[in-house]
Amino acid sequence: MRRLRDIIESIARAVESSHPVIVLVAISVLILIIFTGRRYYQFTKKDPRFCELCHVMKEPYKAWQESAHRNTVCQKCHSMSLLAQNRLLLSYVFAGRRGDIRQRHGRITPWDSCNTCHLETAKQGAITLRKSYGHARHVFMEKIACKNCHTADMHNFRPDERNCLRCHKDKGVHGMGMESFACLSCHVYGEVRAMPKKERCMACHRDIPVKGPMASLECQDCHKPHGKIKPTANECLRNCHTNQEAIGRHDRHMEISCLECHRAHTWRVGEEMARQICIRCHEYKDPLSFIF
Repeated sequence: MRRLRDIIESIARAVESSHPVIVLVAISVLILIIFTGRRYYQFTKKDPRFCELCHVMKEPYKAWQESAHRNTVCQKCHSMSLLAQNRLLLSYVFAGRRGDIRQRHGRITPWDSCNTCHLETAKQGAITLRKSYGHARHVFMEKIACKNCHTADMHNFRPDERNCLRCHKDKGVHGMGMESFACLSCHVYGEVRAMPKKERCMACHRDIPVKGPMASLECQDCHKPHGKIKPTANECLRNCHTNQEAIGRHDRHMEISCLECHRAHTWRVGEEMARQICIRCHEYKDPLSFIF
């Protein structure tokens, strides 16, 4: 504290003993330095034109304008410290394009900058990143970096679903015309829960009845998209219908697969269907007489 006071007193004595013109020139130079320094700082930190001094910006600039980050200046993500900026400047001045200084602001610091904006405010649907099941699990629990899932192709940061299989090696998609489906075709990353809702399935499988027996069940209760897509009769009996042998005349038909008589998603055997099915083995009987 005493040293600072001595410095201030020394400057004051120097000003008092100096000619007014010298003092005026010194003040003018100081103001010019401050003003120029502020403009330099604003240009290097907040003006995308600064990047054009070294980079060909036509295509990246166009991609940036069309991206979701168009209101964020380049330097917000491609950040450099003041020391790094001056090292780059000196390297360019003394070595030109032959200078070989490793720069982080191209493809390293942008990924480090994601969380400064997206940690709490990025939305998946209307759900914040922390409340989104996908991000809560991958970012906060598994500590997976953004770049491990998202691409960075010309300011396009869409998730690369091929990366999912790096960790979820056993989660290949089943067949039945869905081999080309990507993970996010079914899994909504911003949902609070992991498994897709029934509405997601019904968006494609529109011929499935929305009312009737078992309509209240979730699709994955019976269908396993990453395993066996079609349930077997034994699975029906083992998982849910454990008492069917004691109901009506099911005990006389246990050697027949459930799916021989019951059609998936309709299930009830009506009179019309019974006339086609029952006569394969015996004469037609009213379906009601089978149950009671």
